[in-house]
Amino acid sequence: MKFFLLPLLAMSCATASPLTDAVDDLISRSIPLIQTKDLATTIKADKKAVLLDARQPEEFQTSHLPGAYWVGFKKFKIANLPEIQKDTPIIVYCSVGYRSEKIGEKLKAAGYTNVRNLYGGIFAWANEGRELVDHDGNSTKTVHGYDRKWSKLLDPEVPLVLDIALQP
Repeated sequence: MKFFLLPLLAMSCATASPLTDAVDDLISRSIPLIQTKDLATTIKADKKAVLLDARQPEEFQTSHLPGAYWVGFKKFKIANLPEIQKDTPIIVYCSVGYRSEKIGEKLKAAGYTNVRNLYGGIFAWANEGRELVDHDGNSTKTVHGYDRKWSKLLDPEVPLVLDIALQP
């Protein structure tokens, strides 16, 4: 029996990553989560789904998910949202999932009923090599790392931009 449990324990430890560890420590799961692979499927299948980017303008300009709307975090206001029906599928994302969870809570409190938070945010998306676009809509691999601490959660292969002005 001991020999059977050891490989299972080793497998469960191998699936953890610094990004998932950080996300799990940060978020409260107050908003339902969506995984990157499920979001990729949703984007292809559900043209009504709305993507909201809850990062700072500099982060959004560096790169964002195709079709995403920038809503920000610090100055977020429901009144500034594009026209969205209350039952429309909405996926909110940020760097790793904390800021987007907070925006998701505000959306939920405002009566939006189909809000999900992208688990691992744009960092998980980029780490998997998924499609990103820059402020001109051109394909890019570059991601804004937010700051030195958080940028370490990006795969070393992901091109990185840091802006000291974003330090919290």
